[in-house]
Amino acid sequence: MLMPMGAFEQFAEFVKPGERLAPFTSFKVGGPAEYLVQPRSRAELAAVVRYCGAQQIPLRLLGGGYNLLIADEGVKGAVLRLAGPEFTTMAVQGRRVQAGGGASISALISQAAKHCLAGFESLVGIPGTVGGALRTNAGDRSGQIGQFVRQVEVMDEHGHIDVRERAELRFGPSESNLDDPVILAAEFELETDDADAIVKRMRKAWIQRKASQPLSFQAAARVFKNPRGKSAADLVEQAGLARTRVGGAEVSDRNAAYVVAHPGCQPRDILRLIDLVQTRVREKFNVDLELEITVW
Repeated sequence: MLMPMGAFEQFAEFVKPGERLAPFTSFKVGGPAEYLVQPRSRAELAAVVRYCGAQQIPLRLLGGGYNLLIADEGVKGAVLRLAGPEFTTMAVQGRRVQAGGGASISALISQAAKHCLAGFESLVGIPGTVGGALRTNAGDRSGQIGQFVRQVEVMDEHGHIDVRERAELRFGPSESNLDDPVILAAEFELETDDADAIVKRMRKAWIQRKASQPLSFQAAARVFKNPRGKSAADLVEQAGLARTRVGGAEVSDRNAAYVVAHPGCQPRDILRLIDLVQTRVREKFNVDLELEITVW
């Protein structure tokens, strides 16, 4: 669709046209946003959300960018990023932790541990934001973020704020019913525990997770979900695709469910590699590998 003349002029202080999105994603590749929106307050956020709705401008929310691939041509419309203090603050009262939707998962874990609150240890090593973690119910078999949620504050497409109580929320494996355009904040309730015991579990989780991920200096993301009862990494390896490379994109040698973007990699290299892997695994095992990432 054609963007209205003078679009976002009244929001010039926090809206940047043609802004590169690659630095905000784990792959570090991809084209620009037509408009990157980084509001400083809830009032500014609500105004932009209402404006986009009225003008029929597509609005996408960018979290930590860890499960995201931006196409070469970039993203039409507006991309919303909640990185300001208004959306990343945290507070602890007793056993309850309040966190902004734009806060990092690592900051949430640290804040809880600092107050001797246990439960988030299973999230150690998982990148991303609180909002993104809630949408996908981040975690593993030892624990998921959804089990600790008391309530979630959201904003709808009209800029109205609503509170979703625990009874309204549904969390499943890698999913939730949080489909509101914006997750503003959440409140969690945890259990108290000995600080040393919490740190010990955090270290164990960190070691286990990092051993099965690409090296920290690599631009990479987990691309394939585990099919029910199977391991995506094992299927890719058994198909003989470990370290397979297309252009600057390569199947990780540490975990074949991940793709590494080497210097000079283009989004199309990653897409071609994904297609190759999915085709080979389907031919060999009659299994369709679903994507863990979203492609914009």
